Amino acid sequence: MDNFLLANGYQLGKTIGEGTYSKVKEAFCTKHQRKVAIKIIDKMEGPEEFIQRFLPRELQIVRRLKHKNIIQVYETLESDDGKIYLVMELAEGGDIFDCVLQSGPLSESRARMLFYQLVEAVRYCHSHGVAHRDLKCENALLHKDTYLKLTDFGFATLLPLSYTELSRTFCGSTAYAAPEVLQGVPYDSKKGDIWSLGVVLYVMLCASQPFDDTDIPKMLWQQQKGVSVPRHLGLSNQCQDLIGRLLEPDMILRPSIEDVICHEWFSAPL
Repeated sequence: MDNFLLANGYQLGKTIGEGTYSKVKEAFCTKHQRKVAIKIIDKMEGPEEFIQRFLPRELQIVRRLKHKNIIQVYETLESDDGKIYLVMELAEGGDIFDCVLQSGPLSESRARMLFYQLVEAVRYCHSHGVAHRDLKCENALLHKDTYLKLTDFGFATLLPLSYTELSRTFCGSTAYAAPEVLQGVPYDSKKGDIWSLGVVLYVMLCASQPFDDTDIPKMLWQQQKGVSVPRHLGLSNQCQDLIGRLLEPDMILRPSIEDVICHEWFSAPL
């Protein structure tokens, strides 16, 4: 592995992330004299559905997305022993989950600045026919502390031309999954992304999950009951309203990404 990457101009460094079928390492690009991140996927280790279905789709999607709030993929390499390397932009500030874990809840003003960038990234995806389907704090990376970059399109899907066609695949993390996804009913992938955005925003501001994912039946009951934000945090009414709208259990009533980005919280004085 190291020899293959060295021959292609990359000196491999420490591991900075790990997925189910992949590993992300820091590397130095000798050609451009800069640090990069390399996602390494071993085709020999992944199940057939992942190799035949999800991986080709991820490669197709990351090549077509170019946005300031989405991690850029510079090039894709494949070695003779079945390993695929995605050479990507490196975000050196870690992810939102680690940030909250280390420092506690974000201030409302900082959360708003970062969350707006995440919404912009998702709006770009949706407008280009892509649903992410794995939005979570671990996939929202920080670059220079003030820039947010969305990453990991391993579960992303290309949206059908016919909007009446719904998805049936369970994707993502249970803690961030919408009720309809957990229930196993056909769902709108875009609306699933909106729900996940609500969980991300809640975690940013509360440093905890809105629902207990250790007990799925209980979690579904909590989701239907509705979210409550701890009073002691003193969040603005506009912020609480947005969280409630994002975590709307009825998929039909849940807002679109265009509705989200026009919400008054993003322009209200704090």
